[in-house]
Amino acid sequence: MVSHAQWKLARDRKVAASISEGEDSAESAERVRRRRELDLAWDLGQAVYDRRTALGLAQTELARRANMTQPQVSKLELGGSMPTVPLLVRLARAMEADFSLRTDGEDVVRVSFIPHVATEEEARTEPPATERASAPAAGAEADAGTERTAATG
Repeated sequence: MVSHAQWKLARDRKVAASISEGEDSAESAERVRRRRELDLAWDLGQAVYDRRTALGLAQTELARRANMTQPQVSKLELGGSMPTVPLLVRLARAMEADFSLRTDGEDVVRVSFIPHVATEEEARTEPPATERASAPAAGAEADAGTERTAATG
């Protein structure tokens, strides 16, 4: 039997794949809207993952700090859920960072966890702030070390 989480991820993959068919209809507009939501969820999850790994935290430790469960952290990092603002605030606090979600244009959303100002010694070992951009995709694929672009709405 397929679990609910597996079913939802399979459904999301099917929606994402159907976007490429894209006719100019109400149905395709709905697919585009859903794809933008999926991309934003993915970008948020990637930003959480990047900050968590930069701190050297396991999912279980982040979950404990943010009053969550490890499966919830995993699902969030995989882009399987859209976190609420209070949850993002808890995560930012747990990851010793400030959360930023800002628009830089009509369909561009930038997501980042900005580390708190640290002592000089910590600052020398701290990696740069993690930032993800969601923007209209023009076939751009992201490398592990580059900014991810995606459509959002």
